[in-house]
Amino acid sequence: MQTYVERDVRALIQLRDLAQFQKFLTLLAGRVGQIVNLASLSNDVGVSSTTIRNWLSVLKATYVVFELPPFFENIRKRVIKSPKIYFTDVGLAAFLLGIHTEEQAFRDPLRGNLYENLVIAEIVKGALNKGIRPEIYFFRDSRGNEVDLLIREKGELTPVEIKSAGTFSMEFVKGLEHFQALGLK
Repeated sequence: MQTYVERDVRALIQLRDLAQFQKFLTLLAGRVGQIVNLASLSNDVGVSSTTIRNWLSVLKATYVVFELPPFFENIRKRVIKSPKIYFTDVGLAAFLLGIHTEEQAFRDPLRGNLYENLVIAEIVKGALNKGIRPEIYFFRDSRGNEVDLLIREKGELTPVEIKSAGTFSMEFVKGLEHFQALGLK
């Protein structure tokens, strides 16, 4: 990570404060699977939203992170229109969060987010390795109804709920049921 920051990032942007960028990376790791909020990151790191946007662009250009766009078509309810953020290498996200053992991973409050990151990153990598650009999204409306992942293949949308829980709960399918009730294809 140190080499990446010192060599690659500094070559792409004029990085003045290495500690601030590292803080940004760590805070971003703590937000995997969440909607990108530039203002919140800007406030937490202590830099402008423009700087955060530039740093995110560098991380995306160097394949450290990727965004999952929201799904929205002409539907009745307003939906969320900001992307979610994921790390290409979930191990890097875990490292930045100080997770070094399997035991730590199971106890960490971000376990579910990291698992979601792992599943989505592997779907993306698998598709790209086949020469396919995956058409994937997430769905969330203004009432909080959410589907973790939507995969469009051959014109059909497949909703996917990603959970790291040890047992099944009917709560897990509420977002799927809501989405399917919208009748979107």
